[in-house]
Amino acid sequence: MSLVNTKNMLKKAYEEGYAVGAFNVNNMEIIQGIMKAVTKLSSPVILQASSGARKYAGEIYMKKLVEAAEQESNVPIALHLDHGDSFEICKNCIDSGFTSVMIDGSSLNYEENVELTAKVSAYAHKYGVTVEGELGSLSGIEDEINITEIDSFYTNPNQADDFVKKTNVDSLAVAIGTSHGAYKFKPGQKAELRFDILEKIEKKLPGFPIVLHGASSVIPELVEEINKFGGKLGKASGIPESMLRKASKMSVCKINVDSDIRLAMTAKIRKSFFENPENFDPRKYLSPARDAIQAIVEHKILNVLGSENKA
Repeated sequence: MSLVNTKNMLKKAYEEGYAVGAFNVNNMEIIQGIMKAVTKLSSPVILQASSGARKYAGEIYMKKLVEAAEQESNVPIALHLDHGDSFEICKNCIDSGFTSVMIDGSSLNYEENVELTAKVSAYAHKYGVTVEGELGSLSGIEDEINITEIDSFYTNPNQADDFVKKTNVDSLAVAIGTSHGAYKFKPGQKAELRFDILEKIEKKLPGFPIVLHGASSVIPELVEEINKFGGKLGKASGIPESMLRKASKMSVCKINVDSDIRLAMTAKIRKSFFENPENFDPRKYLSPARDAIQAIVEHKILNVLGSENKA
């Protein structure tokens, strides 16, 4: 199946009350694990690469790995740029075959964000590429993102309506309480998504797909396994899956998952190193890591996204 953009993918998700998983990819094993899961459960999928992932894997390698997934699978796949921070990066990805891009102007003032996002939309739409914008900032750290909690703010529903009209984006990432990385909340702090804000955005933008970034659940069993075999993750915590499932039944049509994949992969690699210290064959520790990625993606599809049999 050829790569698709996210327009019809997210429209169907909105109408049927589920979300599409947007999984960050960095190497072959991650892509293979994700694709085994979505193929088994017949789920659409968004494979997304951040600037850091493109630098790590190399642009050509990343594109060819996704092309291999495309050739082997019969589920809808979108190739998405995650957190593009300039027009030039978005243009480069559009020109190289990405079917969707995110332009992240959330660190700019509102007028600058609108101007930059509208410029990307105008260019992308000429080539049938969908665009995700962002309004509001998430606290936390992921790749090159570093926004302190004191500077973070929730999305203003009135601004969201104005932003979408002025920029012509196809989806909008909002800030309602999610956070990047594996340390989303301070010890003792209650995890909470602002569903009241989400409902107001829905009323302002009926039928419009909303995106949640920083939506890993940081599954405790994975943290425990990592720490058991030499890791030091401390008080890592994430978004409860029940909250994410509720959001996916509302206007949230795309949920980003990165940290949980990293945790699943790291847990199995650490376990393999601990139990088999004599092993130096990467295939023997990357194979269980790949299986763990498949398992975590299947779990997300069945328990959070609700996207099984929606391909």
